[in-house]
Amino acid sequence: MKNVTRFLTAVFISLVVLICFVKYTIFSLVGVSILLIIIGVYDITQSKHSILRNFPVIGHLRYILEGIGPEIRQYFVEHDTEGKPLNRNQRAYIYSRAKLERTKHPFGTEHDLQREQMEWARHSMYPAKVLDVPPRVRVGGKDCLQPYDASIFNISAMSYGALSKNAIIALNKGAKAGGFFHNTGEGSVSPYHLQGGDLCYQVGTGYFGCRAEDGNFSPEKFKETAAIPEVKLIEVKISQGAKPGHGGILPAVKNNEEIAKIRGVVPHVEVDSPNGHRAFNSAKTLLEFIKQLRDLSGGKPVGFKICIGDKNEFIEICEQMVGTGIAPDFITVDGAEGGTGAAPIIFSDHVGMPYENALIFVVDTLRQYNLKDEIKIMVAGKLIDGFSIFKALCLGADMVYTARGMMLALGCIQALECDMNTCPTGVATDNPSLVRGLVVKDKYKRVANYHAETVKDFLELFAAAGCTNLEELNRTFIFKQMNNKVVAFNERYPDVCAI
Repeated sequence: MKNVTRFLTAVFISLVVLICFVKYTIFSLVGVSILLIIIGVYDITQSKHSILRNFPVIGHLRYILEGIGPEIRQYFVEHDTEGKPLNRNQRAYIYSRAKLERTKHPFGTEHDLQREQMEWARHSMYPAKVLDVPPRVRVGGKDCLQPYDASIFNISAMSYGALSKNAIIALNKGAKAGGFFHNTGEGSVSPYHLQGGDLCYQVGTGYFGCRAEDGNFSPEKFKETAAIPEVKLIEVKISQGAKPGHGGILPAVKNNEEIAKIRGVVPHVEVDSPNGHRAFNSAKTLLEFIKQLRDLSGGKPVGFKICIGDKNEFIEICEQMVGTGIAPDFITVDGAEGGTGAAPIIFSDHVGMPYENALIFVVDTLRQYNLKDEIKIMVAGKLIDGFSIFKALCLGADMVYTARGMMLALGCIQALECDMNTCPTGVATDNPSLVRGLVVKDKYKRVANYHAETVKDFLELFAAAGCTNLEELNRTFIFKQMNNKVVAFNERYPDVCAI
């Protein structure tokens, strides 16, 4: 497709030059005819595209229209409440808060409030005062020596390499300005992460940042990375929602010399992280690994990220927590709705539990084993607005992650070219001519604005519900239209008692 685009561009320029050169002469028609003949001969003789062999010249229209199809749908065809992964209204929500423009909506809702699966929040006749200072959540259990007070809304995992250096710098500066933390993604801590913002260092199956020469975990290198002052938390990535059971993918086109050096791999080749960890292979050894990381980091909070698949495996982890006395400081629940720059479509579409079901299961299981009070829960899965935060906390989460929300705050237009190194906004590419379009001094402010305004939306909804303390939130506050009747979430998911 790229070669065809380049060829068509060259042909178009040649045609314009030729017509201008022979304007008002009889040679213009001759020149056009010769050019079309050349294109036709090329089409008939090439072997890659059947359409062009069978329909020379005119067949190029098919590829032109196919190439601009997503843009036509996004800008001219889709209704405001349509479009995937995020619809036009969702994107407008993020843009408006990032730019501090028109955060109110006129003329009422555009949704059918009686439609199946519609959700809403319970409010009070006696709303509380809106909190002046957003609440923070302390992360750190009994064995944690350096607990961290986190915002309820943070930047989810996105590596340098998946995102451009300007994007990473802007995200981290935004995190610093807004007082929230920035997950490094599994690509390790790069120089661009060190702009003063708090970090959650993610340890993936490739062990980037703590990788030995043979590709296994290196305690010495981990200790060095974990000692970076900006690193406030460590997250072991077991699986992610967009591709659970599949390792991370860094396309060869994005793996330049700098990124390869940071990760400790060979440049210019596709980097496929293993689909599982080599440092542990059971619930017991996972917990021992978490203890090892906590000790090596000097007692910083350590947790793990998981997309739920086999429920029995998570139950076994809880049983081992009780049996060994070792527990993570936090667990990140990633729903199958999660995004990624590159994933096999069958994994994105058909593997993993959606965030709502997964969050309920994890919270209820921890409560059943009397573990929930000690372990904080973060949740991710296309959560981008104040209601998303409110619902997640009502269902038992303590904090929320967003990746795509922060990308749109940076200027992402959902071009769906994250894996091609052709991102037109400079967010998900290392092409210098595209990266330059993302101006850090402007975009980091938008990241901070989006965070602040979204938390503000949550606080207003929180006050409308009559609440003043996060502990007051529970499943009775959320309702859903199901099978032509209204169901409260505490009816759908009854509370679980300890064993």
